[in-house]
Amino acid sequence: MKPARRVPDGPARSDVEDFLRHLTEGRGLSPHTVKGYRRDLDDLGGFLSEHTGRSDWCWSEVDRGTIRSFLGSLRRRSLARSTMARKLSAVRSFLRFLHHEGRLEGNPARGIRAPRPEKRLPGHLSMEGADAVFAIAEAKAAENTLEGTRSLLILELLYGSGLRLAELQGMDLREIDVVGRQVKVRGKGRKERIVPVTPRAVVALRRYESRREEALRTGSSTPPSAGDREALLVGKAGRRLSRRSVQRAVHRLLDEAGEGAGLSTHSLRHAFATHLLDRGADLMAVKELLGHASLSTTRIYTHTTTERLKRAYRQAHPRAD
Repeated sequence: MKPARRVPDGPARSDVEDFLRHLTEGRGLSPHTVKGYRRDLDDLGGFLSEHTGRSDWCWSEVDRGTIRSFLGSLRRRSLARSTMARKLSAVRSFLRFLHHEGRLEGNPARGIRAPRPEKRLPGHLSMEGADAVFAIAEAKAAENTLEGTRSLLILELLYGSGLRLAELQGMDLREIDVVGRQVKVRGKGRKERIVPVTPRAVVALRRYESRREEALRTGSSTPPSAGDREALLVGKAGRRLSRRSVQRAVHRLLDEAGEGAGLSTHSLRHAFATHLLDRGADLMAVKELLGHASLSTTRIYTHTTTERLKRAYRQAHPRAD
């Protein structure tokens, strides 16, 4: 088996660990995000060991040509352009950190352009598909089980409020204001935003709360931790639900409704944005609701609606063929 690509032990590894500590303690990035940086830098480290034929290289040996060669190696591995851009961004941030710390004379990655991303439209549910999925979820919730009531609430918050999976899974019950019909969300980089919740989400929450309390009270012989007791979504043992469990709940509903092909939990967030724009919502408002840092990220949903309009035009106009 080929050994894992990684930065070798020694000064180079120590620099990486210092950078990751800075991301965690200085910038407050999530463990998941920091783990992604580690993977990308290990990828570069593995490349440098192969490129130089040595394991005792140091970061001062890295120049613009080396980084371009690294990008070439990623291209030969047929990685997606978005993946290549992400890895270059991680490398650029790391080398900038070393430069600011006085460990490098400059940042050789500065000014190197990332590959242009492919123009791929996000998968999402149609309005009719969303109705079908909710019909199944509401029927299951009527059985008044923990799983059924919880699955409906998951759908109401992912589609009704446009939440990310991680935002929903990490949410605490106290963060939902049922009177004001809004929820406080901790997004990427621990940035907080306030997002509306639908009246139906409030009803789903009320139905789920008694089943949740029951799980916390009787689910396990070991009392749940304080963090579990605060969690919005819990399992039968009264523990905070994992991201994987949330994904499975959504996938089951999508599959039962015949909408599972090519769709994921994140597709509900895509549908939230697309359906708002289809009905005339302001792009800047949708940006704020989604918690996007840049308007360019939100604009992809305008491409989705434009493509749908073009398709309708081609199918319906007598001179469009």
